[in-house]
Amino acid sequence: MKTGRILFIALVFVMILGAPLFAGGSKEAKTVTTETFLYETRGPSGEAPTSYEALVVSNEDSAVIKGKNLKAAILMHETTDWVNAVIAGIRDTFAALNIEVVAMADAQFDANKQRTDIETALALRPDIIVTLIVDPVSGAVALRQAIDQGVKVVLISNLPSGFVHGKDYAGIVTDDLFAMGQSVAQMIGDSLGGKGEVALMYHDADYYVTNQRDRAVEAVLRRDYPGIKIVAKQGIANPNDGETITSAILTQNPKVNAIYAPWDSIAEGTLAAVRSSGSKDVGVYTIDLGANIAMNMVTGGNMKGIVADLPYVLGESLAKIGALSAIGKNTPAFVTVPAIKITKDNIQTEWQRSLNRPLPPEILQAMK
Repeated sequence: MKTGRILFIALVFVMILGAPLFAGGSKEAKTVTTETFLYETRGPSGEAPTSYEALVVSNEDSAVIKGKNLKAAILMHETTDWVNAVIAGIRDTFAALNIEVVAMADAQFDANKQRTDIETALALRPDIIVTLIVDPVSGAVALRQAIDQGVKVVLISNLPSGFVHGKDYAGIVTDDLFAMGQSVAQMIGDSLGGKGEVALMYHDADYYVTNQRDRAVEAVLRRDYPGIKIVAKQGIANPNDGETITSAILTQNPKVNAIYAPWDSIAEGTLAAVRSSGSKDVGVYTIDLGANIAMNMVTGGNMKGIVADLPYVLGESLAKIGALSAIGKNTPAFVTVPAIKITKDNIQTEWQRSLNRPLPPEILQAMK
């Protein structure tokens, strides 16, 4: 999931595990214990993930769904390229199943507006609501009205307070967070031939999505690449500090070969610091697609590897859960979509695969 788009819900946002974003203050840079690390993404109640590929709408189910003339509301937290790709997946799938989208909303990261959006949508009597809630407490209160009316609720990533699968919501769909971190570690380890010095930046807050990804990067590097030495671990809370923190890392570790930045806007600062230092051989690796880091990659800059998710597929999965639950089918509690590795060689096809739209023309032109 695009971290820069959802990160600064910070003061009100609780992710799947239900931990306050800044609970307990800054996280300590503790070494991940590879023996006890859970090498898998798990759901809010410890559920093992179900692959999106297991969500199948049979011809029989499709016929039943189409005959119901169902209505749906898509109530998002904001408007971005990532959100648009999710919406496209939802809408296309609903259209194929004769489900009418009667309401669309952008909460603009405002919990109060989101509550109003839900109440407004309910006046149109949808059978299904798909949403990413901004605040788990107020979101739970607002969605309770929908549940009481028999609406099937499908969630993106975040669990409303006190919600129980099968009773209050049909399912959650999110990224395979472990796989995203694992993919970063593999790209770093393989590019270095299993040997070298690496610096890891990590999100310095209790935040489910980034914590899972960051820990997976470290755990996989330590377990699978014993010849790689992690020479620095530095927390970052404000993405605008990426350049400053990276400069300090490079000053203290002049032989570092690769740096991991937790998401793309931080990576932009990391690239700026590496460029200023003249360290042409330092590879930068991150998670989440962004046009600036993509341009750096295709023009031969220090950006060497990006890991992204599949928001269009995520949208398709949300729609399938909503449709199946609306006809009384059992649906999985926790579904994940895979991570993809993006390099200079495959960025054109993988950009399309991830966001379901072509690579921006200015980046395509730079590749020629």
